[in-house]
Amino acid sequence: MRSIAILILSLFATAVLVASCANIGSPDGGRFDEEPPEVVRAQPADRAVDVKTKRISILFNEFIKLSNVNEKVIISPPQLEAANVRADGKRVRVTLYDSLQSNTTYTIDFGDAIEDNNEGNPMGFYTYSFSTGTEIDTMEISGYVIAAEDLEPVKGILVGLHRVDSLYDDSLFKTKPFIRVARTNGSGQFCIKGVAGGCSYRIFALQDGDGDFKFSQKSEAIAFDTTIYVPSSMPDLRMDTCWRDSIYYDSIRVVPYIHYLPDDIILRPFLEGKQDLHLLKTERTHPDWFRLYFTAPMDTLPIIEGLNFNDSCLRVEATQFQDTITYWITDTAFTHSTDTAEFVLKHLDTDSLGNLVWVTDTQTLVSRNTWTKIKDERQKKIDDWYKQREKRAKKSKKPLPHEDNPHEKEFLDVKLSPTGAMAPNQNLSFITNEPIISVDSTAIHLYLVKDSNLYEEPFIIEPTPFNAKSYTLYAEWQPGLKYAVLLDSMALQGAMGHFNKKVRSEFVIRTLDEFGALFVNIIAPDTSVVIQLLNSSDKVVKEMKASPEGKAEFYFLKPEIYYMRCFVDKNFNDKWDPGEYDSQKQAEPVFYFPKPMNVRAGWDVEQEWDIYGIPSQDQKPKNLIKQKADRKRTPSDRNKEREQEKAKRKQKK
Repeated sequence: MRSIAILILSLFATAVLVASCANIGSPDGGRFDEEPPEVVRAQPADRAVDVKTKRISILFNEFIKLSNVNEKVIISPPQLEAANVRADGKRVRVTLYDSLQSNTTYTIDFGDAIEDNNEGNPMGFYTYSFSTGTEIDTMEISGYVIAAEDLEPVKGILVGLHRVDSLYDDSLFKTKPFIRVARTNGSGQFCIKGVAGGCSYRIFALQDGDGDFKFSQKSEAIAFDTTIYVPSSMPDLRMDTCWRDSIYYDSIRVVPYIHYLPDDIILRPFLEGKQDLHLLKTERTHPDWFRLYFTAPMDTLPIIEGLNFNDSCLRVEATQFQDTITYWITDTAFTHSTDTAEFVLKHLDTDSLGNLVWVTDTQTLVSRNTWTKIKDERQKKIDDWYKQREKRAKKSKKPLPHEDNPHEKEFLDVKLSPTGAMAPNQNLSFITNEPIISVDSTAIHLYLVKDSNLYEEPFIIEPTPFNAKSYTLYAEWQPGLKYAVLLDSMALQGAMGHFNKKVRSEFVIRTLDEFGALFVNIIAPDTSVVIQLLNSSDKVVKEMKASPEGKAEFYFLKPEIYYMRCFVDKNFNDKWDPGEYDSQKQAEPVFYFPKPMNVRAGWDVEQEWDIYGIPSQDQKPKNLIKQKADRKRTPSDRNKEREQEKAKRKQKK
């Protein structure tokens, strides 16, 4: 028994010793695996010919996994029935379901989707290929896809080829899938691989909405190039930098490689202007009005036939392109007593053949808010105002002067824009909460304020274009002076019968030395150029058509950073227009000045601009690009990090 007790005590002491040693520090273990996976073999072999199987197996030297297969892996020719691409231990297995085409090169471009299973080290860009014929095609065609309207790199759009031969016609883009395809990366770059040499091709871009690899819906963004391309290659040299670390390089090597051409194609996708017209939705959030939303602009307004109200009482408020239309029901006896509006709606609609036809349906719209609720809320405000007045009367212990309860009567709400200060080239707008149906200009007064005296000034007041709820007051403003505007009560009348209360506002005109100016000289063979000044969000703040000599002058600019964009206005309608495939019309060309413009107060900036001076894909300033380039994935450097941590711990000791 004593020997057993000694043995137990000995084992316990050993365990305590081991535990205490473990608390002091544990060994780091082996080195992390930082090597990317490598292909051991494939079945069929990479670049094999006379292949008949639709099952591919690629073996690697370690366990692997796939990331973002649907986004990164692209198979060419495109597969109408999606292939099964999966990781299986140390293998990638691909099963094709479409029938194999004869004498055709197949490429499976994995991008950087393959990585090792443990550390996630990417293999790098990898493409596997085979041929069902006796030869394998190895040519490549590459370039960039940038949006036609704003030169933004387009990520994830398909770029495809159709062969130009005796059977080719322009309808192939709409009737047949691409014969070869690629997908753009975050920089808008694409590379179509496995292309046959000695053949002629046309190239297209397609935001494929239904997965059929052809332009079959007007809602799909497209790009096309009328140039016929014949791929070629040549031996070339490139300089590769060998880096010693993240700062210093060790040497520069000259590396021979095969240079495939063309490699500089630019495609500019756009949505065709004539989109299918359909009623998108209806809404009625207030008993006084209802709204119709359509999928595209239209030239002809819908026809409303009221079923439980007189449609002659409707007042129409439409957006510039008439794709959103608000109908105000000016019959207050109806809106105050009935929450439901029933009417027959007749409007144009695109049928299955693409033609505009009249369609008719019955609409029943119930207001989300009722007049009962609105009246209750108003009565509460009226009661609260009287309670507050009683409290003030008790507190002052004196009779209060007469005041009208502001909630007892409805008024047309009027806001002035801008307020406080205004540039000499701006004008004053009156913005209301319902469409304006009449203006009494004699009840509107504009004064120059000088030494506390008011001097009446001439003005013109007109409806604001494309805004039924606004009127604009135009006058000759003098920089540095103060003005006052006075609206007598009942100067403006709204569609619902409301009038404005008396409104008075003062504002100053900023001095000239608070602004800068920009003078632009466009170098372009086409003189119909519209120049746009942009803010840092790529939004237009000013726009001007250049003179026939290519000059544009922007005055009264606030001191800030501006960017410049322009487009060639080929049809002289002062707006950018997209293209159309059937007529082979391209979108109007767009250009960016590649640098920001720093406009300072009291300074004039002169800038000459050769819009064709640099390639389109390099024009848009980086600060304006929203689509960022894909992050370059590299193997982890965890062993180096571990060594650095060890060194830090030693220094602390």
